[in-house]
Amino acid sequence: MDALNEMLHGFGLGRWAAVIAAGLMVLVLRGVLPPEHRRQATAPFVLLVLHVVTRLLAIFVPEDDPTLRRVLEIGSMAFLLFSFARSGFLITIHAVVMRRLTRPMPKIFKDLLQVLVYVAVVLAVLSHAGVEPGSLLTTSALLTAVIGLSLQGTLGNMFAGLAIQAQRPFDPGDWIQYGDEPDQIGRVVEMNWRAVTVQTLDRVEMIIPNSKLAESALRNFSRPSPVVRREAKVYAPIDVPPHRLRELLAAAARDVPGVAHEPPPNVMLHEFSERGALYRVVWFITDFDRREVIASAVRERIWYAMHRAGIAIPPPQREVVVEEVSPAILAEQSAEHVAARERALRGVSLFSHLPSDAMRRLAEEAEERLYAPGEAIIREGEHGHELFIVERGEVRVEVQRAGMSLVELARLGPGAFFGEMSLMTGEPRRATVRAVHECEVIVLHKHSLAPILTATPELAELISRKLAEREAELGERVAEKARRSQQVSVEERSSVLLQRIRNFFHL
Repeated sequence: MDALNEMLHGFGLGRWAAVIAAGLMVLVLRGVLPPEHRRQATAPFVLLVLHVVTRLLAIFVPEDDPTLRRVLEIGSMAFLLFSFARSGFLITIHAVVMRRLTRPMPKIFKDLLQVLVYVAVVLAVLSHAGVEPGSLLTTSALLTAVIGLSLQGTLGNMFAGLAIQAQRPFDPGDWIQYGDEPDQIGRVVEMNWRAVTVQTLDRVEMIIPNSKLAESALRNFSRPSPVVRREAKVYAPIDVPPHRLRELLAAAARDVPGVAHEPPPNVMLHEFSERGALYRVVWFITDFDRREVIASAVRERIWYAMHRAGIAIPPPQREVVVEEVSPAILAEQSAEHVAARERALRGVSLFSHLPSDAMRRLAEEAEERLYAPGEAIIREGEHGHELFIVERGEVRVEVQRAGMSLVELARLGPGAFFGEMSLMTGEPRRATVRAVHECEVIVLHKHSLAPILTATPELAELISRKLAEREAELGERVAEKARRSQQVSVEERSSVLLQRIRNFFHL
């Protein structure tokens, strides 16, 4: 009996008509599948080729060997049916089901449906081969029980995977935490019927069984939005007013790259202890994989802000160290600092005509500040009454103009100064000055210069002339930057248009 012919005649098809239909389904599949999934059409084509090969081999088998011929015919039928099943399944999934779903079908569901289709094909092949599937399952009940017990863990992972895929608590690309330990945080890379693969911040892939995930309390840091709250704890002396600390710490966290502006950073007084007042600095991020880098940058900015404000982080109260310093040593150290500030002030052209006693007085009242890399020292549009002298490091001067992106006007190194217009006239800052590297500056306040100008009014005229020269120089730099930017944009646009003209006229 030719089992293949019987089955095909049952569908109203001839043998070669079925082969042609299977080939057409492979061609249709190539057109239906997206480009990134077209490799899946290879399996039905290979199965169809194997059908043709086994059928040809069956034709050339001698008449006195019916067993081999029957095996080849059954194999030929199986290959053809598997080719039909695979092509039909892929066409149905991609051409019908996927177009009606708002989100991709989970891979585990597609695999399970494909397995059910293959099981149906196997049962059909066994039936036409003369094997009764029901009796086969009855006689193998003991074997089925043994296999079921041995695959208990695997089946548990499969059903847990089905539950996870149905509920969809996370998707590939989401950051999740599946335990209480910090190293149990990772980005979902792959989800399948047995386990979920996550990649930790250490770039280590971890494979977590579905059953374990189903029993764990999952945290998804990517839903319902990528905005995640982070925090740091900072100790401060109890005698510092809380409102001052809150403003200082919030401003330090707000300017860190990666910290979201909305919701803004917030500072809360957490508790009092023998070490001091404990503050919680809370901020929000959207780039979760950089959470540790951003947290480190926030802590650095907090350190620099507290250092500039003269607020020391109190150490744990475990031991008392008494170090006696004589007044002579303190006076010597203070004199050295004043001399260094005086040398820096003499390099400022605005004060070149100041007498020595006035210069000495300014140096004594000036202060030193330390800024972190990338931190803004002054901001464009803000009000201030200080002049800054770069003592160590480098700063860059930036301006924002209408119709232009952020323009870098200059970079200033040791000995350079900025902020003189706000110091002398009270005008808002005309540029933003930001530290390139760790930068130490000397700050001169308005209240330090006021008595000198009152005592020597003619100095105001000399300083005003210097200010006019500096203002003209700044205007020329802005104009030059604008002219260069406009020239580059025109040249780039001209090149694009020239290429389009050549293409249109085939030049």
